[in-house]
Amino acid sequence: MSSFSLVLRDPSRAERIEGVSSFVGEDASGSFGILGGHTRCMTVLSFGLARFRCVGNPWEYLAIPGALLYFAGNEMLITTSHYLRDTDYQRISSRLEAEMMAEERKLSNLKRSLRRMEEALMRRLWELR
Repeated sequence: MSSFSLVLRDPSRAERIEGVSSFVGEDASGSFGILGGHTRCMTVLSFGLARFRCVGNPWEYLAIPGALLYFAGNEMLITTSHYLRDTDYQRISSRLEAEMMAEERKLSNLKRSLRRMEEALMRRLWELR
């Protein structure tokens, strides 16, 4: 079986993993797999877990909030804003869930803050009339 290189990039780091035998991810069309020797392709990975396996090793999991995947010349490049990598499915699932909950809290706080600013602006405009 042919293997390929996997390059993971986010704003703070880059990792190169050699000897990857298969990759399973998900995009808007659904779940898909890539093996060594695949033709050139590009897609946007969905939020969630992807996985890959190096020759003779167990699956490794990638938790990603969406990413751009580009495969060409037997090299896969995944560029994302942030990723988690782990060999333990339960552990990475828990970390992903915790990060999702933290993001939800931040988004909720941001929405509340914007709503208060909008209300204050509307009050001020009303007072100026």
